[in-house]
Amino acid sequence: MTRAVAAVLVLAHALVAGPTAARAELPALLSALDLRGYAPEERPPAFTGRRADGSGLALHDLRGRVVLLTFWATWCAPCRTELPVFEALHREFGAEALAVVAVNAREGASEVREYAQALGLTFTLLLDPQGEIQRRYGVVGLPTTFFIGRDGRAVARAIGPRDWATPQFRELVLTLVREPARRPAASDPKQ
Repeated sequence: MTRAVAAVLVLAHALVAGPTAARAELPALLSALDLRGYAPEERPPAFTGRRADGSGLALHDLRGRVVLLTFWATWCAPCRTELPVFEALHREFGAEALAVVAVNAREGASEVREYAQALGLTFTLLLDPQGEIQRRYGVVGLPTTFFIGRDGRAVARAIGPRDWATPQFRELVLTLVREPARRPAASDPKQ
């Protein structure tokens, strides 16, 4: 069975069975899409950064939304292909459901802003001039992309470029957006 057929079958079952089944079927869907998953309660590394416009952002500010966190650079050819696809997802799902955050690898704010303007990018662009966020996530090559669930758990990662424009990846985002956002308990630390 091809990966695409397996992904569609897993997704169809998850959508019919509901959010609980969707989470149970998620590992099979991730495998079919060639993504690496995490343990069910694993949390991504916390970070705080500066947007290209100078304002701040912390990972915990995004709680309640699916986070698509990608690491990129202006010189990265596959990134130039992927970022417009992420922009389309950002526009389709809206900032309340999906937070697309692109962490730039060691480039200046003006260069990042010019690049974003040329591509028509409106999602969050974070600067990582010292590579601190990149180190926290263990990123050694670009592009690298992570998915974080609405409840703040680490879901999956993709090392290297992917064809994010496929219906299967869109359905992965849809599956994650449809999951209920668990409110953190009083003892849950901020991410």
